[in-house]
Amino acid sequence: MNQRLRIDNQGREWVSAAEAARLLGVKRTTLYAYASRGLVRSAAAGRGDRSRVYHRSDLERLRSRSLARSGHGAVAASALRWGEPVLETRIGSIGPQGPTYRGRPAVELAREGAAFEDVCSLLWSAPCPKSLGHDDRKLGAPPAPLRSLLGSDAEPFDGMIETSAALTASELRTEPTVDMAKQRAPLLLRRLVAAAGLPLGTDAVTSSLEADGVARALVLALGGRTTPRAVAAVNEALILSADHELNASTFACRVTASAGANLSACTLSALATLSGTLHGGVTARVEAMVEAIARPERAAAYVGARLDRGESIPAFGHPLYPDGDPRAERLLEISERLGPKTKGVRILSAVVSAMDLVAREKPTLDVGLTAVSSALGLRAGAPLAIFAAGRIAGWIAHALEQRSAGFLLRPRARYVGE
Repeated sequence: MNQRLRIDNQGREWVSAAEAARLLGVKRTTLYAYASRGLVRSAAAGRGDRSRVYHRSDLERLRSRSLARSGHGAVAASALRWGEPVLETRIGSIGPQGPTYRGRPAVELAREGAAFEDVCSLLWSAPCPKSLGHDDRKLGAPPAPLRSLLGSDAEPFDGMIETSAALTASELRTEPTVDMAKQRAPLLLRRLVAAAGLPLGTDAVTSSLEADGVARALVLALGGRTTPRAVAAVNEALILSADHELNASTFACRVTASAGANLSACTLSALATLSGTLHGGVTARVEAMVEAIARPERAAAYVGARLDRGESIPAFGHPLYPDGDPRAERLLEISERLGPKTKGVRILSAVVSAMDLVAREKPTLDVGLTAVSSALGLRAGAPLAIFAAGRIAGWIAHALEQRSAGFLLRPRARYVGE
């Protein structure tokens, strides 16, 4: 790789050869062999520096595999850091082609024009109607007191997480059976999607609840135009966001479900986790980057300056997709088709080109969601709301599966002293 970077002062992403060898517990010659075989990404340390640095996530993944062969204690200690699998699931898996949902590739489902509701049904093994009935529409409106809690600068995700909290407080008891939880799932999904419209007022919420289909409902909640192309694009984004194995928010959801909490509480814990800057909150960092760059012709200089300072570019280089995130690739295709002249799309396209040329790193789902939101002219915070709305499908599936498994998730900690 011809990547040229300086070592991050905190060593978060790239480490020196000495540190890499020490982390793996191998000689430098072995480290170099790993790099030559493509098992560890390496890069030039910086201008005028002939030494190389090595990607920490690749090193930790190799170390986890090594520990997995050395005993159960070592596996348990490393499994929560992109390590070996810790749970069995029938919901989905991750491979070079992206996530699969019960054996069906997500990108394939999106390209074929599947409806998001059909994907929900696939994940839940239960029906997900496209529209709410009259009675469910009445139940669907988020609790009224929330409208006074949201400030003038509130974003769609704020309405979703606050509504989830209110629903959890008003529905303290868990659903008695998994089948009853499945019956509640479609209404919970539509209530949280409609809640994305709270910052715009009650009309947006009502329109969302009355809409035919989740994708159309979300576009309305985000204040967008419900053209066929816009709805189709959001439908694909929802499908591609629906599940991604045991990511941080899904694991939080499963822990909550294992304790016997109801679906609203499970989605609340997941939404709170998704808000973190290392998870769904990355979308806000991508939006901020687009705003900072301002013009497409400034993208290459912006990328170069940040890399020279040892800083990373948000939403590039997913540990599970060394050859690129297929979800991002598909969403960038859609954004280029929808709004090739849109400033945000042009800026992100320029950033993607610069990162490919300079750092050989590919964009993640977060870049794709931001590009689609820009192409559709959606309001600030829309990428995170789309991410959350899509991932609710996966969270519910995992909550249902964990409830069926019937055991409490309670890992142990190894005390290592102060």
